Amino acid sequence: MVDCLMTSGAEILATQVALGLDRSRFESTLCSTRASLAAHVEAARRAGVDVLELDRRTRFDVWRWAPLVRLLRSGRVDVLHAHKIGSNLWAAIFSYLAHVPVVIAHEHTWSFEGRLLRRLADRELIARRVDAFLAVSDSDRQKMIEIEGIPAEKIRFVPNGIPDRAPGGDGSRVRAELGLAADAPVVGTVCSLRPQKAVDVALAAVARLTADHPQLRFLVVGDGPERSRLEREADRLGAPALFLGRRSHEEIPDLLATMDVVVSSSSFEGTPLAVLEWMAAAKPIVATAVGGIPSIIDDGEQGVLVPPADPAALAAALSRLLGDAGERRRLGDAARRRQQAEFRLQRTIDILQDLYETLYEAAAAR
Repeated sequence: MVDCLMTSGAEILATQVALGLDRSRFESTLCSTRASLAAHVEAARRAGVDVLELDRRTRFDVWRWAPLVRLLRSGRVDVLHAHKIGSNLWAAIFSYLAHVPVVIAHEHTWSFEGRLLRRLADRELIARRVDAFLAVSDSDRQKMIEIEGIPAEKIRFVPNGIPDRAPGGDGSRVRAELGLAADAPVVGTVCSLRPQKAVDVALAAVARLTADHPQLRFLVVGDGPERSRLEREADRLGAPALFLGRRSHEEIPDLLATMDVVVSSSSFEGTPLAVLEWMAAAKPIVATAVGGIPSIIDDGEQGVLVPPADPAALAAALSRLLGDAGERRRLGDAARRRQQAEFRLQRTIDILQDLYETLYEAAAAR
């Protein structure tokens, strides 16, 4: 159960796991609680996965949960795997209404700061009702224990992974389309434009580099509620940013191939799929040392880590890499090797399949 299919990291992972389960061991249904793109729904169905669309428009559309409740009470569901706070809460509630043997909540990270009601909901409602509470990084797991007070035995760390793909892309085509010189330095990011991603910090860092790199451009790929503010901030700072909006998955390899360095300036993260995608593309990465990022990138080995909310440190790291093509290649190659070894989608699926069966066998024995 997830908000909608293939929109951001959590939804993408939930969809890919459902599509990738071993059909000799599992039958899978994806419940999209809000509207999903018709193309994503059709792709899942073509792959042999049932899709239950609830099409909730607001949080008050309680009656739209009825088809899911009927399915859960039919006895045909052995494991309910929910993703993100909204679905996690409803899964905990449905555990009262339907006798599903195993209920799993999957937390895909948040700041763990403020929001007392959310901490209470995680600890007192969700954790008490589910059989396992999944974290996407060891850092998140520790915060769930120490800050939220969730019992350690309820929490499982399940590493994120991405599908296998070869690095590549036609960066020269994108440069031509954007009017960028073949030798112009390009920094980029691919993210949802929301406060967590702190793109304003990256803008401030890039603005510091224009004197030494007059042809520099910063490609911002993605959209979100922060876009208008960030465009105004780029103008105010004099940052040479190009806001390209949301792009299809098929376009991302060409866009990444255009970028000399990719940056993540987030104020908090779990284990971001975007960073794993950049690693798979063998790109040199500068990222803030927050959440689970230090567990996938060793500073100076697979990328460069800097403190959050520090434009000066971010600018210094970017400047160093822009001036050293050999170091960029070394970091990018090492990043891809690590992603291939440790953060593949099939590994994530294998861990979850074993967890489903282990929890189901334990429930059957009770």
